[in-house]
Amino acid sequence: MEKTEHKGKPFLEIFASTLQEDYRFPILELFTFLYTLGTFIFVSFQTYGGVTNEQVAYTMVTSLMGFPIFIFIILIFKNIAYGLGNDLEKGTIQTFFSYPLKRRSILTAKLLSAIVVALLIFLGIQISALYLLAPDIISNYIGTVLLTYSANIGYSLFLAAVLLLMTLKVKRGGLALVFGIILYFAIGVVNGILTVIAFVTGSAWPIQIIAVINPALALQQHYFSTGLAGSWTPSFNEVLWYVGGAFALVAVMFSISYVYFCRRLSL
Repeated sequence: MEKTEHKGKPFLEIFASTLQEDYRFPILELFTFLYTLGTFIFVSFQTYGGVTNEQVAYTMVTSLMGFPIFIFIILIFKNIAYGLGNDLEKGTIQTFFSYPLKRRSILTAKLLSAIVVALLIFLGIQISALYLLAPDIISNYIGTVLLTYSANIGYSLFLAAVLLLMTLKVKRGGLALVFGIILYFAIGVVNGILTVIAFVTGSAWPIQIIAVINPALALQQHYFSTGLAGSWTPSFNEVLWYVGGAFALVAVMFSISYVYFCRRLSL
């Protein structure tokens, strides 16, 4: 028991220190305001004929996947690049290495603050706001709501995992942040090119390639086939496979980061 408490206190100290740095005034207040404002401004209800309540629930969530989730990505990019990156660049991470903790616990404390707390704030504000706007839809179709969020957040976590690897490699916060922004727009360009190919050829494979890292596209085809991928309308189980595969890829990327941080990182 004493050993557990002895290890737990340094972990909480690192977590609290990182949390204070990641969300110091006015960062937390600013992003909370942007999430709330974006939710109420951009939410959309699709009510034309033939649309089921489940599709309405899906549409409500996807209407928020523009500006609000972009803000979420910027927040986790900032936390990883400037939080962890600056600690590596300035050498302050060595202070944490002197704690009676394994390196994986230190990285876990940093990522809990950088990503998990940001995710809880994002989901907490958005789902609460959606419940106020349409309580019946949210209550009755909470599974659809959570699946839609999962499909979209998986892509954000993939970007975060790639940025984490780059941050550990270059050990410079500013450079890592620039790389993250370039990565975000570069993947967007690739997505656009593959979408054009799908439209021109009427083939499903370009959209299916994108859906490996962005399963939201498979979910979109499931609910509203766009015609970009020919006759491809994935079943619900296929969508689950895409979502599960995307999170498995994210898990692999983060695992590589943990291995590098614990065994290969040198300062």
